Amino acid sequence: MTSYESPQIQKAKRKSKRSSAVQARSRAQQIAFGPIIFYAAVVMRNTGLLTALSKTEQGLGMDELCRRSGLSEYAVSVLMDLAVDADIVHREGDRWRLADAGYFLMDDPMTQVNMDFVRDICYRALPFLEQSLVEGRPAGLHTLGDWPNVYEGLSKLEEPARSSWFRFDHYYSDTVFDSLLPVIFDRPVSRLMDIGANTGKWALKCLCHDEHVEMTLVDLPGQLQIAESNIAAAGFRDRVSLHPMDVLVESNQFPGDCDVIWMSQFLDCFGPEQIKSILARLLPRMNKNTRLVILEPFSDRQQFSAASLSLNATSLYFTCVANGTSRMYRYDEFRPLVEQSGLHIESEQHLSFGHTLMICRLPSAG
Repeated sequence: MTSYESPQIQKAKRKSKRSSAVQARSRAQQIAFGPIIFYAAVVMRNTGLLTALSKTEQGLGMDELCRRSGLSEYAVSVLMDLAVDADIVHREGDRWRLADAGYFLMDDPMTQVNMDFVRDICYRALPFLEQSLVEGRPAGLHTLGDWPNVYEGLSKLEEPARSSWFRFDHYYSDTVFDSLLPVIFDRPVSRLMDIGANTGKWALKCLCHDEHVEMTLVDLPGQLQIAESNIAAAGFRDRVSLHPMDVLVESNQFPGDCDVIWMSQFLDCFGPEQIKSILARLLPRMNKNTRLVILEPFSDRQQFSAASLSLNATSLYFTCVANGTSRMYRYDEFRPLVEQSGLHIESEQHLSFGHTLMICRLPSAG
């Protein structure tokens, strides 16, 4: 039985459909012109336009914007016209004031890190995204250097790309380090192995936290040189052993005799089969007391959509620039990889910053 709909209801539905179509088309144009909007926002940030507007609630006129930015009236005009449509600024008569998105573009740490990373690492590589997806290799990596993957070239990256890469990498892990020290050191730890040690930030946190712990750092040679320099400068070189190693070479053996094996945002740098291989090769280096700790941000365990978007966009960086095969994983696809490797997940904790901490043991210790 069909329910009766009045002409007014039918008209309202048609209007709603038209409104939805208009919104969808508007969103499509934002995507189509996304690269232009992105660089306009970068210029507004770099020239001080956003900062100038942030310091007044009344807004600023053209003369003042030109004076504070050093740009011509033409330059300010074309930027501000687009910024109004992109909802970065609002125009009221002959004055402009910053919209909410503009404040985040100006001084939100996550937005700053992401913008610089996209500008300096991803932008020139993205035209090769389709080729990367078809061929299963980082076809855009050559825009940064001639390496098989980005990790072998990190120590050789030119500025500002080098700083932008490390700021991006550190931002999504360093924020939780301090809160995790009591979790890792809730019992005596004689030796901790940090796989994917990067610049040594986690190692330094541990060395400062516990005066007795010794560290074994595992990474590619170029990365370990950076970590060694930072640790030596802090005066802890005598408590650190370096183990240069390409973890993808299956004949390479991990060090043993560690109380804790630590991997922070490391396994997302590899494809599913590689993850299982790395974890399976760690099992023989563990004993019944060893804790293997995995720290990862999963896209389906984020509180806010902006965080999920950032992670899923980062997956395409892995595709086009990093190595062509890895990604930021969903929890429901990552956990089975850990279990299939032969490890027992003893506990896990979802952290407030969007990370998940997994503590794993040998099956016999579970």
